[in-house]
Amino acid sequence: MDGHSSCGKSTMAKTLAKKIGYTYIDTGAMYRAVTLYAMRRGFIGKDGIDEESLRKELPQIKISFGHENGMQYTMLNGENVEREIRGMEVSGNVSPISAIGFVREAMVALQREMGKQGAVIMDGRDIGTTVFPNAELKIFVTASDEIRARRRFDELSMKGENPVYEEVLKNVRERDYIDSHRAVSPLRKADDAIVLDNSNLTFQEQDEWLMEHYLKAARE
Repeated sequence: MDGHSSCGKSTMAKTLAKKIGYTYIDTGAMYRAVTLYAMRRGFIGKDGIDEESLRKELPQIKISFGHENGMQYTMLNGENVEREIRGMEVSGNVSPISAIGFVREAMVALQREMGKQGAVIMDGRDIGTTVFPNAELKIFVTASDEIRARRRFDELSMKGENPVYEEVLKNVRERDYIDSHRAVSPLRKADDAIVLDNSNLTFQEQDEWLMEHYLKAARE
């Protein structure tokens, strides 16, 4: 499942995985974890990203997922960083980090290893085009940038943060541009992906749509 930021991919993927008993893997969280590591180490500054230092320390970055009370959380070197990686500061830096070739190469290798056993639902930017080009079902999710920004704004507000809508919208548009124009594995719809524009759909409607297409693919 690929698509633009804040379009609900993760929520949809988690819900479907739970219903059908598949393993859910949030690849976006993996890039966010690398971004958090780089921020903590001072590799991201006013002059850009210290790629050489990040390259040297990349083997030290261990990313995994834990589960508690039916919820999945992201682990960075054994630390639960789920809340921290969802903040605006990480969101503002994740696309440039994700555009770095050696970062994508490392994450794609890890994602493929995680998906070796099958029965996996994975969401991100390049799952259907790069990570698993032969996936049995590919969904490309999108929505208008204003609606995605409002969803992100509401999500941050519910977590007790104080976002500014205009800043969130600017971040959404910047991420769209960087994700779509990076040299390595840019965000694009796979030729055989099915498009879902959920701008005006309820959660129930999009879940029913997704289940319908899953069942169809399973029968085929």
